[in-house]
Amino acid sequence: MGAPEPLRVVRSGGSELSRSRAVFSAEGKYLLCASGDYIKVYSTATEECLHVLQGHTNLVTGVQLNPHNHLQLYSWSLDGTIKLWDFLDGILIKTFVIGQKLFAFYAVPSFEGSVFVIIPKDNDERLGTYQLVSVKLPKTPGQEINIDEWELVLEGVNQSPKCTAFGREGEYVAAVWGLHLFVYFFKKKKIHSFPLSAKCTKGANNFFTCVACHPKEDCIASGHKDGKIRLWRNFHHKREYTFSTLHWHHDEVMDLAFSVEGSSLLSGGVESVLVQWRDGSDSKKEFLPRLGSAIQNISASPDGSFFCTSHSDNKITIIHSSLTVAAIIQGLIKGSDVKTGLMVDPRTNALVLNGKPGHLQFYSLQNDKQLYNLDIVQQEYIHQYGLNQVELVTAAFDSRGSWLATVEQREDKGGELELQMKLWAYDEQKQSFVLNTRINMPHEDHITALCFRDAGEPDSVPPTVVTAGEDGRFKVWVFLAENEEESQSAGWTCDFVGSYHNYPATVCCFSEDGSVLAVGFKEIVTVWDAETWDLKCTFCHPPGTIQNLCFGRLSCSRYLLGTTSGGFLCCWNLLSCALEWSAQLNVLVLQPDCLSENIAAISCLSEHSDLFVFKPSEPRPLCIRKQLCRGRVRWAVFVPRDVPECISSEKYQWLNLSQFYFLTETHELMTLSTKTPEERLTPSSRQLAVEESLPVTPFYLLLGKHQQQTREAAEGQRAPVPKTVAQDSPAVKELLHTPAHILPSASFLCSIFIKSLLVSKANNSSADELPHEVEMESDSGEDESEEEGTAGDVHSQVPEATESLGDVTPKLTKAQEKELRKLRKLDYSWVSAL
Repeated sequence: MGAPEPLRVVRSGGSELSRSRAVFSAEGKYLLCASGDYIKVYSTATEECLHVLQGHTNLVTGVQLNPHNHLQLYSWSLDGTIKLWDFLDGILIKTFVIGQKLFAFYAVPSFEGSVFVIIPKDNDERLGTYQLVSVKLPKTPGQEINIDEWELVLEGVNQSPKCTAFGREGEYVAAVWGLHLFVYFFKKKKIHSFPLSAKCTKGANNFFTCVACHPKEDCIASGHKDGKIRLWRNFHHKREYTFSTLHWHHDEVMDLAFSVEGSSLLSGGVESVLVQWRDGSDSKKEFLPRLGSAIQNISASPDGSFFCTSHSDNKITIIHSSLTVAAIIQGLIKGSDVKTGLMVDPRTNALVLNGKPGHLQFYSLQNDKQLYNLDIVQQEYIHQYGLNQVELVTAAFDSRGSWLATVEQREDKGGELELQMKLWAYDEQKQSFVLNTRINMPHEDHITALCFRDAGEPDSVPPTVVTAGEDGRFKVWVFLAENEEESQSAGWTCDFVGSYHNYPATVCCFSEDGSVLAVGFKEIVTVWDAETWDLKCTFCHPPGTIQNLCFGRLSCSRYLLGTTSGGFLCCWNLLSCALEWSAQLNVLVLQPDCLSENIAAISCLSEHSDLFVFKPSEPRPLCIRKQLCRGRVRWAVFVPRDVPECISSEKYQWLNLSQFYFLTETHELMTLSTKTPEERLTPSSRQLAVEESLPVTPFYLLLGKHQQQTREAAEGQRAPVPKTVAQDSPAVKELLHTPAHILPSASFLCSIFIKSLLVSKANNSSADELPHEVEMESDSGEDESEEEGTAGDVHSQVPEATESLGDVTPKLTKAQEKELRKLRKLDYSWVSAL
């Protein structure tokens, strides 16, 4: 037996795309950006992720094209390495080990063989001091090269790459920190410092936020906290320097970038507007508004045809030089708080959670891309600090994905609460959810839980949803179909209201078959009959409030599990109405797998979270993973696999049917995998072609299928098939490879094309000599048994012909062979006349 596969905790799809500046390839066909531990290559035309470069072991903090070879890419990371890639082929060329965390990197064309990096002083981030150093990259052979020496250029710089920029032809470097602009001249080896006043008069705030250098002139642009942009000139002199001011942004300028020729300056901030300043003039500015969220980074393509902006909602917008949006690459939106938790859309297996304010995002984990956003609140979001706006707090799907329930709320500073529940029906034509019913103030206090009833058969019971609230009630809502006799329109209505000693209801859930409802009231778990809504039994395990509830599934459906704030995990038997077992475990997340009996519990006793996977019927856990991640896990979910895995290790077979995802405190989406990094990336690591691929047409698919069948026949050592079909035909080649506007007329190609598809007489001489017994038998109406016997004789007379045809066409039934022989007798001489 081989060694069991280790269980790895890996970053899943949805890593942050907007942390650093993205870069374009030289011709603008590809966009390259850092995403977690990887580098992703996107097509600017199709927005598709074409390639994933994997090799770093920590967060990648940036990428830059090699100025001496536009087909190569530098990447740097907190793992202390600089990697050089051939990004078209996905080949790692060289790794330079610096040994310190790298926050920024600059490759300047005039400094061949040397690069500049920003590292912590004395390799200690706690000091808060960073320095810009020059590093020589030797051209010695070998895949990995250790570098122990570097030369200090500037000390006390900002760790952000946006706060340091190199000037025209690398003559100087500009860095901003606090209220100072520093300019270091390499030839003179002198530093000039330009301070600004700390006085904030008339709302001014002179703190620097970013800097950019003009590519052709001696001009430095700096952005500031108060939204101003300063253009510095004549800074070669310490006293005679000048600057002009541009002002449009009402808040801080987050990034600046010059166009390739320097004719325009681009700026962005929290207003979600890209501003283009022509010739450094305040009067010549253009705008691209409504980009969706704050602009964090700006880049320009080397050929000047594109710009791109990175946004706070994990989105990259590709923009034409004419200031029109060309493409949008949307990652997993990571808001300040995921109040809905992690859900799975039963129709698409997409991950569903809070997206933009007031929206639900549907995110495909398989393709690592957002499918769409669903506007729940349907109100314009106002970007203003301290303003109480409507928030989406709870959501749930039914088991078939036909219904979606959402709860939104807004609470004034005075304590007045506004609640609204919406029921959404899935529209097959629109392929999205459509609002069906809106219910104002479904409860008098905050809604704490929401769940659908799974009825098994679609028409056995009407769709049912239950809400639990802090007002001490749980309510049952039922969908009533349209009834013309009673003049009743379709919609949702309240069917039952339940309570228990007016305790606030904290959590609720249905059993797998929908026959039992469990509702938690403070320290009490109540069990209700879902048909009559009668209270059947209660469970209690003090001290502590009930925080999570879930029923067992499949063979463990008789168990009910719950967690308390006092640090206990309890399992009750519904048949005996007694406590089956309990464990002292501070459970944060309790998540059942919908395809098996397995349940995952995540606890946190120290600075790390631990994972326990178990079956309610077995006392020993199937899997224990200590130190799953640093900090607390907020949410977790099992996502059904499209194709079940075959994991040999019994310890990890609970991952065969579903994949486990969890969200950390820092909003990192993580998953568990037994595959190596290379195996995980194989489906998405497709080699890029330098030339554009041919369009996929029906003829192309037909030809590809035939070639595949031919290869399979050769591998199986079958009889060779004469190459009389398709691939060697000049007619087919002309149709596939010749531009349509220079092709001959269809009437000219018709006869050539049809003849190329026919079987030649030389290979089927015996087939032409087939007796007419079958047709005669059909015409004379003889019985079926004689016809089958005749067909058998025909097969014995021409074995070679049928074997040859068997590889080209699938085996036909006797009735189909009879029809085929009738068609052979038809006159096709009219084709040659064409």
